[in-house]
This record gives sequence, structure tokens and C-alpha cells, in this order.
Amino acid sequence: MKCKDVIACLEKVAPRCFAETWDNVGLLAGREDKEINKILIALDPTSEVVEEAIAWGADLLITHHPLIFSGIKSVTTGDFIGKRVFNLIFKDICYYAMHTNFDVMGMADAVADQLELEKCQVLDVTFQDEISKEGIGRMGELSRTMSLKECAQFVKDKCKLSSVKVFGNPEALIDVVALIPGSGKSYIEHAIKKGANVVITGDIDHHNGLDAVEKGLAVIDAGHYGLEKIFTTYMEEVLRRELPGVQIKRAVEKEPFWTVV
Repeated sequence: MKCKDVIACLEKVAPRCFAETWDNVGLLAGREDKEINKILIALDPTSEVVEEAIAWGADLLITHHPLIFSGIKSVTTGDFIGKRVFNLIFKDICYYAMHTNFDVMGMADAVADQLELEKCQVLDVTFQDEISKEGIGRMGELSRTMSLKECAQFVKDKCKLSSVKVFGNPEALIDVVALIPGSGKSYIEHAIKKGANVVITGDIDHHNGLDAVEKGLAVIDAGHYGLEKIFTTYMEEVLRRELPGVQIKRAVEKEPFWTVV
């Protein structure tokens, strides 16, 4: 199977047209006519992931977060991003990123299903036609009313996390959820306007958390990695189903940080 055939499959899942204008998605390195027999999937294109792709003999690396994000003027081994790109091309490994297009068309729904949210709708509509509305994040209802403390434990358990960070009264009652996998602090006002009791997201800093609570919105910060790590299992299932003759593997990954208690 050629790389361009795999790309056609990927773009059925998350067409590039759904990506934000500032994003960088699609085939970012390699050649479309490359024969693809092995695909490695990862959330982040770290040096370790690139090394694993090389060691395993992968023909294609697929990640959620793009390796090439801002403009680069040279590709050399003296720069850590350039070195990853160089190593991929040197070993003839194609590289494909599916970022905000997957956020819109897969990630939010996958995490909403994981959290068993009901009556889901798009939080921030970025695309609309006669058939559907698509966009970033989801609004939904819990299967039952919970205290914020119970809800935080529920998120921790369902997403298989070591911890979550919570802003708000532990006894506050929660039933309506705004969910933004990844970094969601810029969507706090959307969540408030749509009547959420809590926002579940990542990358919430001190001031955003305090301000949200002042405005009546609790926050469960499950981590950028914590909510988006579902990408690899999601895509593994899709590709195993759609590309039966290709070997599919998820990269070895773990939480990108550790804590001292």
C-alpha cells in the first residue's frame, strides 16, 4: 500500500479542511509513493518516538501534535526539531500529523464516550453546513448528578490517570460538563455561556482556575496528555480495521512529567 492510500484513509477520519488555519497538518515529511507496511502511532513526535520508529523499521509515523509547527528555515542535526526531521527522511520514514482536524472530528467525541457523557453537542462551532455542525470541544450531561469531588474521581478513573487538579468547592453539584481535550483555558467563557457546571480540560494555570471558580465554573484539569492520549488507541483501532495488510503499533509512551508528593 502506498503512503497516498494511507493518507486517503486518514483524511476520511479527519479531513484536513477541519484544521484551524494556524495549524500544520497532513504529510509533513516523506513521499506519497512510499510503500507502507509498518505504521507507528504516537501522541507526540519526541526524539524517543522517532528512534522507536527507526528501530522498529516503520514506514510511516503518525502523530497528533505536529513535529513541524512554526516555520523553520533549515533542517540540520544541530537543532532538535531539525534532527528529528532529518532522521525520519534519512531513514525514508514518512511523517503525518493530524492535530486540530482530529480534535474536531475524533478526539472530543472519543473522550466524551470515555466519560459516558449524554446529549452531547459541539461547544465551539468552527464549521457548519446544511448537514452538520462541527467544532472544538463538547457539551454534555453526566449520567447522574455528582459532587465535584466525585466527578474528579470519575474522570481520574475513566481516563486512567494518576491524578487530576481541581478548582472549586468539592461538594458543588455537577451535571453539565464542558469538555475540551488538550489545552482549554481559552474556552472557559464558552463553557460559562453554555451553562456548564464544570470544564474538563488541560493546561489550566493558577489565574484561569481561580477566575473560572469566581464566575461559577468548576475546573477539572486532567492534563493535556491525560485527555489526549486516547488518540493512539483510537487510531490503532481505525487503522487495524481499514488497513488489514499493514502492521500497526502504538509507540511506547508515558506521562511526560512526574511529580514528587
